[in-house]
Amino acid sequence: MGPYFPIFVDVRERPILVIGGGAVGLEKTTVLLRAEAANVTVISPELAEGLREQADAGRIAHIPRAYAEGDMAGFEMVFIATDDRSANAAIRAEGRRRGIWVNAADDPANCDYILPSVVRQGPITIAISTGGGSPAMARRVREELSDYFSEDFVPLAELVAEVRADLKARGLLPQISQETWQRAIDGNLRALLAQRRTGQAKALLLARLGAPLTAPPPDDFIDQGADREAAVAGGGAGGC
Repeated sequence: MGPYFPIFVDVRERPILVIGGGAVGLEKTTVLLRAEAANVTVISPELAEGLREQADAGRIAHIPRAYAEGDMAGFEMVFIATDDRSANAAIRAEGRRRGIWVNAADDPANCDYILPSVVRQGPITIAISTGGGSPAMARRVREELSDYFSEDFVPLAELVAEVRADLKARGLLPQISQETWQRAIDGNLRALLAQRRTGQAKALLLARLGAPLTAPPPDDFIDQGADREAAVAGGGAGGC
């Protein structure tokens, strides 16, 4: 596994600093904005066209000069998007002193955290990393997973999230084992959702989880081979 612990960080309200306004700075800033980061500052004498557009639209703040020691004060995460490794090392050392996480693009030796290759499909996010050892391999895996996770996974993920929230509100979630969830989520649900038979898909999923319906099932509801497993099958807690 290596020295990296995989986590997902909520960046919506975190003050984040990007050092460098070229193509790499644009790439990092674009990823942050897609993750709904709302407090991003870029320090760079010049900005690439895409960054200039973001600054003009008020989506990012811009400090039009080179980085100076102390600029990272008040930020929680720093992205270095330059190719000056001696500067990277100095900035990372400052981050260590201040307790601020620093990432340097394509420079794992000067990183407190690294960025994985990411597959996104609706609410599904999959992160792939080789510990910084082979970005090309991470990209290859990402491309293969992107081919597998087609758009029909999106309504399935949304349905499972809706049912999970429903069961949690009713106090039933801890009673349903991981194994029961795994057996309940299959191609039949995806087929029903592809036909826009959302109500039937939800009723089928609840039946397979052994959970009572909160409303009458749709007229065309058929439990297609579901075993109606007991919610406590396999024991253990956790939900999906």
